[in-house]
Amino acid sequence: MSQTQRDDLPAEIDFSKGTRGKFFHPGTRLNLPVYLDDQVQSRLAALANAKGVDFSTLVNDLLRKDIELIEMTQ
Repeated sequence: MSQTQRDDLPAEIDFSKGTRGKFFHPGTRLNLPVYLDDQVQSRLAALANAKGVDFSTLVNDLLRKDIELIEMTQ
């Protein structure tokens, strides 16, 4: 680490006993949250309920169909 980078850190932060990669797990997959507009979420929830399927299942099915359509037009 260069002197310039060390000067950017407050004095109370000490990484001298840190372990690089301690919490890194290769192959770990994150499920990122997706935030829907209120109206879209309400409509999709109603559709899922009417079809008797899980909300996530309905959304994934719709997205798969959209991906297929997008790939067909490329």
